[in-house]
Amino acid sequence: QVQLVESGGGLVQAGGSLRLSCAASGSILNIPNLGWYRQAPGNQRELVAGIVSGGSTNYADSVKGRFTISRDNDQKTAYLQMNSLKPEDTGVYYCNADWVLIRDHTTGTGTKEIFDVWGQGTQVTVSS
Repeated sequence: QVQLVESGGGLVQAGGSLRLSCAASGSILNIPNLGWYRQAPGNQRELVAGIVSGGSTNYADSVKGRFTISRDNDQKTAYLQMNSLKPEDTGVYYCNADWVLIRDHTTGTGTKEIFDVWGQGTQVTVSS
């Protein structure tokens, strides 16, 4: 019903940059909040950056000043520009939407709420 597809990961040397993309697809009426999370081996998944439809953003302290989250005007694609990458930024990066409103003609309202949607993840590896 709703899919999030990440792309843009890869291998980069420390100090380099990568730009991740997260494209949302489906019969989406509203997808106000998008976030980027990452998970390193042996660690819990952690929030890296988030953005709401009004444009407000928040970042983990470890990436402030280096990463920038943004989204397209259609609100269905989010980006994570990662600069000055460090080896500790290595991990699988996931896109998340905590709430999505979609068209659903099978319901009385013609809409349906979908909660906590995750993409499949994209690997980011930063070598020292």
